[in-house]
Amino acid sequence: MRGPVPGLASPHPVGPELPGLYQDDAFAQGFVAALDEVLAPAFASLDTLDAYLDPLLAPEDFLDWLAGWVGAALDQTWPVERRRAFVASAVELFRLRGTATGLAAHVAIFSGGEVEVVESGAAGWSGQPNAAIPGEAAPDLLVRVRVADPEAVDAARLDALVAGAKPAHVPHRVEVVRA
Repeated sequence: MRGPVPGLASPHPVGPELPGLYQDDAFAQGFVAALDEVLAPAFASLDTLDAYLDPLLAPEDFLDWLAGWVGAALDQTWPVERRRAFVASAVELFRLRGTATGLAAHVAIFSGGEVEVVESGAAGWSGQPNAAIPGEAAPDLLVRVRVADPEAVDAARLDALVAGAKPAHVPHRVEVVRA
């Protein structure tokens, strides 16, 4: 429950629901009016529960709780729009975790820039025996981020994000360049 909201009217006041004996009793009506004031925020929260569960609509202080539902850790230094976008896309990002597409999307949300992922691996198929294997034998990953102000991106945190979102056995490099 979010807490009391001064002046919030209850959509379901208790007073009119009392037996006829208490309809004209000022004490009984005053007593249940106080209950209405306490219950009104609970009714309001339940009536708008769908908005609380939508990261694009939820109150800002509720985003951490939603992030916990999907196993995402929010960075409190991000603007609220970026935190909302991360929570909204967290399930999809984790589904794509370990792929170039997922890594690029994750880094784009973190940096707010244009991301290019260059990897040495590849997959291919050939009808010819002993065909050339695509890619390179040594694993390598380059993540290049183009942003308007490279100094505004925390390179150490970006490197840690890439390290956590890429396959563990692949060495990586991160470049932050001006767009």
